Amino acid sequence: MREAAGIVTARGGMAGHAAVVARGWGIPAVVGVADLRVADNHVVLGGRRLDEGSAVSLDGSTGEVFAGEADLAGTVYLPELDVLLSWADEIRDNRVGVRANADRADDAARARDFGAEGIGLCRTEHLFLGERLPLVQRFLAAEDPAEEAAALDDLEVVQRSDLVGVLEAMAPHPVVVRLLDAPQHEFRGDTAEDREYNPMLGTRGVRLAILREGLYRMQVRALCAAVADARAAGAEPHASVMLPLVATASELVLVRGWVLDEMATSAIGDALPVGTMVETPRAALRADDLAIHADFFSFGTNDLTQMVFGLSRDDAERDLMGRYRERGVLDANPFEHLDEGAVAPLVAAAIRAGRKTRPGLEVGVCGEHGGDPRSIHLLVEAGVDYVSCSPFRVPVARLAVAQALIAQGA
Repeated sequence: MREAAGIVTARGGMAGHAAVVARGWGIPAVVGVADLRVADNHVVLGGRRLDEGSAVSLDGSTGEVFAGEADLAGTVYLPELDVLLSWADEIRDNRVGVRANADRADDAARARDFGAEGIGLCRTEHLFLGERLPLVQRFLAAEDPAEEAAALDDLEVVQRSDLVGVLEAMAPHPVVVRLLDAPQHEFRGDTAEDREYNPMLGTRGVRLAILREGLYRMQVRALCAAVADARAAGAEPHASVMLPLVATASELVLVRGWVLDEMATSAIGDALPVGTMVETPRAALRADDLAIHADFFSFGTNDLTQMVFGLSRDDAERDLMGRYRERGVLDANPFEHLDEGAVAPLVAAAIRAGRKTRPGLEVGVCGEHGGDPRSIHLLVEAGVDYVSCSPFRVPVARLAVAQALIAQGA
């Protein structure tokens, strides 16, 4: 996927996996094309057959796909933009930060070039795909402790190496490392035995960790070793650990305990902050309980939106969302613009509840809404400390945060 010049899919939506990853890598993508049919050596798009090797042109911002090679206009650098963004940064003045979602050293470096003040989401599952996938499959297929330990040792080596690069590229700015969140079927394969009926609500995040405890312990060891390596190289890394898909305080207490155990025996000599994603409705409604055990919150608004609406973010946009907007059922796509009727108030209430328990609790947002100007206004009003988005949307977020602060008279 990373080598593609552009991506067109029949399924998925703006907040789906393919779109999120493509946006982070700066790859034009049009997803959820209802009239796309894929065959062995050709596709049919909008009733037109395109054979293998045919050229197409994409406009990822409008969702248009054109047959043939369109005339493209190159990006024009405007010095005035740097001046405008510097004014925006003066208005923000460290009140509301802008971070990036980045998983690799080159992504982190690009994010810094765009003005990111840290990484709000480093997705570790992306570090396990591609050529590393067989290592994860070995772990999941292990039938005895020795085989599992050997697989984890190999995974730890590559995870440590990847994380060192990210930490060094972003130092001394903060890097929030989210432990594995992907559903296990993405690693096991697509056999009937392994397939879940609803994998995005299935065995992923802390749920997978509770079933396979060694996985998160290995990731924490790798992160601590990466911090030590970065320090030895002269960098000043600032890393923290984030637990995904937490729904109950008891989940957080259990898994946080494992994380702290591994830190206590690591070479870094100090405990890294341990926070939680707030992306299930239950977590948001019981934010006061979670704040007792979390050093920070980060709202995953993609998952929170789909769970509040009861809509699959990967399926609803293809068939349902367009018709809903045509008929006035919804005035905006809630996966593109944060829902003002329920999701935004839920985020605001959770922030208030969390800070009532833990005054000064740091709160961020790392869903795709963190790069959307309309959503950013709602998030700043709710009281977030930072937003995090794909590297290429960082300049937009810097400007939008400043505009939101001006609108509030802050």
